[in-house]
Amino acid sequence: MTFVELLARLGGMGRFQVTYVAALAIPLLMLASHNLLQNFTAGVPEHHCRPRPVANDSAGDVPLLISIPSDGHHRPQRCRRYVEPQWHLLEVNSTVNDTANGAATEPCHDGWTYHDGVFAHTIVTEWDLVCESKTLRQVAQSIYMAGILLGSGLFGVLSDKFGRRALLTWCYLQLGVTGAGTAAAPTFIVYCLCRFLVGLAMAGISLNSASLCMEWIPTEARAVVGTINGYCYTLGQFVLAAVAFGLPHWRWLQLVVSLPFFLFFLYSWLFVESARWQVISGRPDLAIKGLRKVARINRRKDEGDKLSEEALRTLMRQEPPLPGGALAALVRTPGMRTVSCGVAFVWFSTSFAYYGLAMDLQGFGVDIYLSQLVFGAVDIPAKLASVLAISCVGRRVAQGGSLALAGICILANIIVPMELQMLRMAFAVIGKGSLAASFNCAYIFSGELFPTVIRQTGMGLGGTMARVGSMVAPLVRMAADVTPVLPLIIYGAAPIISAIATCFLPETRNVPLPETVKDVERRAGHLKDEEVTVPLSTTKTKDGV
Repeated sequence: MTFVELLARLGGMGRFQVTYVAALAIPLLMLASHNLLQNFTAGVPEHHCRPRPVANDSAGDVPLLISIPSDGHHRPQRCRRYVEPQWHLLEVNSTVNDTANGAATEPCHDGWTYHDGVFAHTIVTEWDLVCESKTLRQVAQSIYMAGILLGSGLFGVLSDKFGRRALLTWCYLQLGVTGAGTAAAPTFIVYCLCRFLVGLAMAGISLNSASLCMEWIPTEARAVVGTINGYCYTLGQFVLAAVAFGLPHWRWLQLVVSLPFFLFFLYSWLFVESARWQVISGRPDLAIKGLRKVARINRRKDEGDKLSEEALRTLMRQEPPLPGGALAALVRTPGMRTVSCGVAFVWFSTSFAYYGLAMDLQGFGVDIYLSQLVFGAVDIPAKLASVLAISCVGRRVAQGGSLALAGICILANIIVPMELQMLRMAFAVIGKGSLAASFNCAYIFSGELFPTVIRQTGMGLGGTMARVGSMVAPLVRMAADVTPVLPLIIYGAAPIISAIATCFLPETRNVPLPETVKDVERRAGHLKDEEVTVPLSTTKTKDGV
């Protein structure tokens, strides 16, 4: 009997699983809010230098024209002002072209004037992250992504060692505390530090939620449950747009999207730890308690009472630990190397292209709230299409197809004239939807590729590569200084290359989850007659096996 068959005997997708999935999915609503938060909390309003004080102008009636030079679009320049007022520009025969008469200008020594509008209260207006300091806005987002990068590796390894539930509970608390701390940050440095810690917790929540879902639900329900989780993230994008519209002040917005995690922390103590992980880690007695609780909730108490520790030990095949631990197991054998490299390609390119598009909403020239809604809405049909493809044609085709379509849509904008803004946005929206579908596939596909003993470590590898991609994405925009189409070429080529790499991964549709590394090698055809010894557990059972 396999573990999947055991879950079926205890109720399959019963009341416990439905409640468990719902409890894990609700926090995912707020993950999108934090990932895309800086589209609103770091929005850049129209601004210009504060004019130099003019003698005898106590009422402040001096026209802006004589104090601030105009840019090429006849608007006040953002980062320069005249050293002396240019009174001659008020003459009847004067034109804005007269600003190019060699008059001396200087930086904004007295600060900036920000126009009231969509972004009246952001970290940009509070700490003057404009002109010479404008790069600090992107630095803050990169620091947040660095936190997710570190958390993906750190919490992946720790949860394989200490358990999924314990790490998930801690991450809920950490995100609530540091998210509220971000809202109260007195300086930009403290803000960045808190955002880094938020990112750290975000990674732990994503990884452990995905693994707990994967390890408690039956095989046939994986695609549906993974898609439900994906839709929760999509719904979170609508929640973000609505909350940001109602709370234009960045501190209140930051606080409101962080406080719910205190509630998630409280009810997470009711979660049941993964029985798969407990057995693999040499804790069959705790696994028995958890499985019997599941049986009671699913009204299969008699089946739960029949379970024994010895039965669980024989159910989960054990192997001796291999020097190097879980990280080394990712690349020690041929099958694991193929899986690890393929997953790394998929996660890096999906996140790289996704954040290259999603974090530039202001660049479309459309109302940012409308852009957020459109970018969120496209996920609905995209993820529906992905779950149909996952269930009907398989994980590998769905993963590779969504990546290839995303790359084609991004590259298509190379030949679309800049004047056709709506067409360019349409291609970007389709590309973003395809990448959302790719994320949906990746969470399901990756969890099914890695064995239980190092599933979190493997998912951590994927999360780490995703954060590397999200950190690199903003830097690629600098390539536009070489040629305007170069960023699009890079953003489009990455998912297409990864689509090709996906062809080398094994198909997992309707296949039981691998419990050991040997299962992965058998599936890949590399293990014959028990010739390959691979790591399974970093701990021993009570019998020393």
